Amino acid sequence: MSTHSEAPVTPVEAYEPPYYVVVFTSVRTQDQSGYSETAARMEELVKDVPGFLGMDHAQAPGGLGITVGYFRDADALTEWRTNAEHRAAQKRGQAEWYQRYTLHVAKVERSHGFTRAQDGGSATT
Repeated sequence: MSTHSEAPVTPVEAYEPPYYVVVFTSVRTQDQSGYSETAARMEELVKDVPGFLGMDHAQAPGGLGITVGYFRDADALTEWRTNAEHRAAQKRGQAEWYQRYTLHVAKVERSHGFTRAQDGGSATT
């Protein structure tokens, strides 16, 4: 039995398409000084972007990290991409925190979700 006081882990919900996803896949360097604070600030900052829908994160034991951001439209993406504080964090990431990364932007055409019923009964999609 878990003793975690944190909220349960859940993926970002499925939204009515179309919308956009940004998939950021990275391998970080050994020196991560200041990374956690900057990542927390970016997560706080992106929430203020009109059209930001949510974000999922995953970190593999071997060091591969994946962050997926969800945005309602291209304007929201542009606002986030051109945000001055975000741009400064990107430059610092290239200089200090990332060994390599890839960024993919895609328009979502289909989306659905699944949640298992709590009582073992029927599920919803």
